[in-house]
Amino acid sequence: MKVVKLISYVGLILTLVPSFLVFMQVLELELYKNLMFLGTLIWCATAPFWINRTKKN
Repeated sequence: MKVVKLISYVGLILTLVPSFLVFMQVLELELYKNLMFLGTLIWCATAPFWINRTKKN
């Protein structure tokens, strides 16, 4: 479960960081769009497996 959570956070980072990099004119718009798309796919594919899950004792 920890690996899925880590992958999920990487996807979330890929949706947040490129926005700031485009704002600072470090990234081109096309690369920004690709990174955002990839991050969204990763986040949406992995987050449901660990969010709102109860721990088993």
